Amino acid sequence: MDDMVKALLALIPSVGVLFLFVVAIKAMLEGDRRERTAQARWDKDHPAATTPTDPSISR
Repeated sequence: MDDMVKALLALIPSVGVLFLFVVAIKAMLEGDRRERTAQARWDKDHPAATTPTDPSISR
């Protein structure tokens, strides 16, 4: 039983790092989703800003 407790305690740092990784990835994905939503709203509200007026400018 003592060995099992030691093995479980040895896994705690790995589980903590996994938790931080999941939180960070979730925050990045949510930020990206919000940024895309804001960009789509901006493009809808400002159609002149999305099309260049000078034909020599290409995107």
